[in-house]
Formats: sequence, C-alpha cells, structure tokens
Amino acid sequence: MRRRSAEAPPRSALTAAERRVIDRLRTPAAVQRFLNALPYNTEPPPGRATLRSFRGVIRHHTAHCLEAALAAAVVLEQHGYPPLVLSLESVDELDHVMFVYRARGRWGSVARSRDPGLHGRRPLFVSPRALALSYVDPYVDFTGRITGYAVVDLRRLGTYDWRLAEGNVWKAERLLLEEPHRRIVTSDTRIERLRAWYRAFKVRFPDRKPLAYRGRHTWSELPREFHVNPGRSPAAAW
Repeated sequence: MRRRSAEAPPRSALTAAERRVIDRLRTPAAVQRFLNALPYNTEPPPGRATLRSFRGVIRHHTAHCLEAALAAAVVLEQHGYPPLVLSLESVDELDHVMFVYRARGRWGSVARSRDPGLHGRRPLFVSPRALALSYVDPYVDFTGRITGYAVVDLRRLGTYDWRLAEGNVWKAERLLLEEPHRRIVTSDTRIERLRAWYRAFKVRFPDRKPLAYRGRHTWSELPREFHVNPGRSPAAAW
C-alpha cells in the first residue's frame, strides 16, 4: 500500500508515464506548454463534473483550470517548487485557479483556461496581489469580474491524496472555496468600459476571444487555438 504523506510522493509511487512527464517538464514554462497542448476538459455536458488528480490528467489527457493547477503543482513540486495555487473569485461565481511560483523574487503562474487572458504569467510580478491584478481586465466578459484572491499551499490538505488519487479530489476544491480571500476593488467605470468593449468584440467576432489587453507582454505562451492575427482585433476602448 502506497504511503500517504503531506509531502511530495517518492518516485516509486509514480507510474512510468508519470515519471516521463515529470522528467521532461522541469520548469514552469515547460509545464505551461504541456498544459497548452492538452484539450480543455469541458466537463458536463454530456458527462459528469470531474476534479482529477495529476494521475487522472495524465490518464485522460485533458484538464480544466483546477485540474491543470493541481497537475502543475505535482510536476513542479518534484523539481523543488512548493505546491501553491492562486484562487480568483468572481462576482458571477465562475472562479479561476492557477499554480503560482517565485523566481528571482518575482511571482509568475501556470494556468489553463478557455480564455486566452487567463493562462499563465511570466515571473514579473512583485507580489501575489500584483499577479492577481494582471487578470482583472481579461476576466471581464458578459458577467465576470474579479472580487478577491487567495494563495493556498496545497500541503494544508495533509495526507489527503490530491496528487495521485484514482478518483476525483473534491476536498481540494473545498479547501479553496472555504479559504478567506483578500478583496480586490476595481473601478465600476473601468469595468463597464471593458464589458462594453468585450460585447462589441463578440458582435464582430462571435467565434473568437479578445487578445488586445494591457500587459500582454507579461503573458506566458498561449495554446495554439488562440494563435490568431492580433491585427484583426479591435483596439481596446479604455
């Protein structure tokens, strides 16, 4: 029976496929590219909701945002990074979660999303709050608006097996939902301008996602489905 621990599992607990992935992905940028190549897990419909561990992500070759954050945490924990995630709360309750890390004193993230602006960030931010604020503009769509953030160490789950469980790991989600989040206050006027710009973009390009945001230079590499000619995007209206 595999030893259960709050710490990273030994290599002997990993399958050969898991070890190959971990050995290949030694940096946050490499993990981001790996996640970018996975099909996004859209969950239901038609199936049931999932929250798979790293083992489940490797087995099913798909991930949604929280599954991607857990997978990134497992991989990079094996290379010395603490398993930290950043949770973003939204007014419409469509929250977002990503793996976060520090490099040379600056914060960056690794993430997967259906929206281009909610993927990873290069390690350029002086604090988790500054990193969270970089997601405010691209979070705005028809209903979204960030209201708070929290950084959570997944080792707080103790011996609960969020890393390699065969089934869903709902306790990890509950930890994030119950965590007190620091409030983020944003301008109503700015948010409404962003929302109006987003609506106008979707009228013009109903099958695309906008890319023309401030701070784009801080974004990590995007998945291939978002590689479009940026010149076709309308200019931001703020």
